[in-house]
Amino acid sequence: MDRRKSLKTIAIGTFGAGVLAEACKTEPKKADTTPVAANTTDAINRMPEEKLAQEKFDSAGKFFTDAEMATITVLCDIIIPKDDVSGSASDAKVPEFIQYIVNEMTEHQTPLKGGLRWLDLKCINLYGKAFVDCTQAQQIEMVDQIAYPKKAKPEMAQGVAFFTLLRDLTATGFYTSEIGTADVGYMGNKPNQWNGVPDDVLKQYGLSYSEKELKECVNYDKA
Repeated sequence: MDRRKSLKTIAIGTFGAGVLAEACKTEPKKADTTPVAANTTDAINRMPEEKLAQEKFDSAGKFFTDAEMATITVLCDIIIPKDDVSGSASDAKVPEFIQYIVNEMTEHQTPLKGGLRWLDLKCINLYGKAFVDCTQAQQIEMVDQIAYPKKAKPEMAQGVAFFTLLRDLTATGFYTSEIGTADVGYMGNKPNQWNGVPDDVLKQYGLSYSEKELKECVNYDKA
């Protein structure tokens, strides 16, 4: 079930853009001058609307039960397992990310909650136990039946829709995490190290650096 390479090529921006679009809007901000207590999470310098969003999330509580979160964790780690390059989806806190997203984007609540229920009922019918209680081989066998929409049987349609949504959320959560960005080698914005105009170019135009310039300028080791 190693889908990590294929997940890297998924256009997760189609979902990720929706998740992150609000955060990218630029509107005039008023400075928050409210004093905060030191050595607490409130000491983070947040804008008023960010604080309001956090309070809304905190008051919403957990949408998924502990049992449902256990199922989500297993599924996330099947989608993106730990390998020699990086940790698994759960190592990157993807289940927690999904818990957060459903509180923020409530349209995902019913599809995910219903999909988890469908998965357990299907496993009970096939294996006599809920998904998390199945063997790893049974879990993979079940996932294989809903992971490939074009190959899935018609009666698996609800499971396919559920797994597709969960896979999109998992990929978005993982590849926007610290572990995920390291996995793809994303370096972010870094300053260049420039040793000046190359010698052959200087020679082409009959120019050169003075001894004073060479002594005063920083020289980066090309090795």
